[in-house]
Amino acid sequence: MTSPLRPLRPSPLVEQAAQHLREQITGGQWPVGTRLPGETTLARELGVGRSTVREAVRALAGAGLVRARQGAGVFVIATRPVEDWRTRLRQAAVNDVYEVRTMIEVQAARLAALRRTDEDVAVLDAAMAARTAACTRSDEEFVDADIALHAAIVAAAHNPVLTALYADFMPALREGLISLVSLLDVRAEDRERGYAAHAALVGAVKDGDPDAAVHEVRTEIAHTLRTLNGR
Repeated sequence: MTSPLRPLRPSPLVEQAAQHLREQITGGQWPVGTRLPGETTLARELGVGRSTVREAVRALAGAGLVRARQGAGVFVIATRPVEDWRTRLRQAAVNDVYEVRTMIEVQAARLAALRRTDEDVAVLDAAMAARTAACTRSDEEFVDADIALHAAIVAAAHNPVLTALYADFMPALREGLISLVSLLDVRAEDRERGYAAHAALVGAVKDGDPDAAVHEVRTEIAHTLRTLNGR
């Protein structure tokens, strides 16, 4: 039995309308293949304008729930929204993020060692100094400095796709690292917070030694993965 739609509160109307329509779909009231009521009908039942309904339906289409058919109307094509890349990353386990991070950073370190410029070297030196200075600061400040250093290495690879992919990883990586550092009290176990490993990585990139750069980044990330898996 279909549950009735109900009038909405004033704002934000588009988000509310999309949510109510989504509930009809995900709750099974409108199965796959169902044709949605027309804009006029939906607008009247939800107590909003047709333009609001149109935007809400567009949001459902973006989520992969509905599709418009020319001259036939809008039909339900799925009962679960398609998760975009950033949503999946936010929901992913830290361990899974780290495994993919390894794949990205290993190749980035190799390319950075081969392609780094004098400007990249200056950026790496500054990022390494900032990371060292952040060792005595808050966990959030330290993690931000650590990620900035790794991002500088990725940028030195001079591959815009790789750089953009790493940028997508950074929010999930930051959240996981802050939780990890706080949980494990890394400061007590290692007051330098991995200074030697990161200095060796930066040194390998600066020296133009791709094999050494790969070795250092593999070793550094593998250590973190072992820590994750052992706790």
